[in-house]
Amino acid sequence: MQHYDGGSRLRNLLLTITYDGKAFHGWQIQQNAFTVQEAFQNALSKIIGNGFEIKGCSRTDSGVHANMYCISLKTTHSIPPQRLKAALNRWLPLSVAVLDCKDAEESFHARYSCKSKEYVYKIWNSEVRNPFLDGYALHYRYKLDENMLNEAAQAYVGSHDFTSFCTQDNREKGDFTRNVKAFSVTREGNMVLMRVEADGFLYNMVRIMVGTLLRIQQGKIPPDGISSIIEKKDRQFAGPTAPACGLYLNQVNY
Repeated sequence: MQHYDGGSRLRNLLLTITYDGKAFHGWQIQQNAFTVQEAFQNALSKIIGNGFEIKGCSRTDSGVHANMYCISLKTTHSIPPQRLKAALNRWLPLSVAVLDCKDAEESFHARYSCKSKEYVYKIWNSEVRNPFLDGYALHYRYKLDENMLNEAAQAYVGSHDFTSFCTQDNREKGDFTRNVKAFSVTREGNMVLMRVEADGFLYNMVRIMVGTLLRIQQGKIPPDGISSIIEKKDRQFAGPTAPACGLYLNQVNY
């Protein structure tokens, strides 16, 4: 996919999309699994042909949603940004929408130019499940003390080695240090929102952070236990990986 139409100026565009991750196996192209990137490339090919290169801002997992997801597109096609936005919204599946499309600097890269990202994890905290939130929030029927969990979560804030909060596979190599800028746990009625901003995230990091807070609520990890889990640099000491359904990439900052 690295060839471009000859003769024309190479352009770099920044596209902002939103998507419902329920039907997708994450962003990145995979064998034998339908992904957001595949849906996006299929739509793009119908509009400008195959002479393009795209980069996504993050590798979201299967079932994870995005309120805001950014893509850098390199192409020599001359289509104006607003026309490309309209055309993509005609061809994309209903679970994906383009919010914005604009010209970017030649050096801009959706992933590497990113200064921070914010994720939100949604928990429906009610004895009775909400059928309209199936696949869009974790149903947790037991008591959640959002104030206690918010206080416990402040131990995540700062620059730490988050090895304990990472599912290790071949994608994670090198430095596991990430700078968490903020973490909050708040309640809006029956919905508990766990919100975290960092300069970057490891594989499953947010979901393990959430799972660890749920273990604190259950009394299986002490409220002041997060710092020692970070220090151990060992995945087995943190909580389980929370389900993907409650996780949203919420904001990408450049």
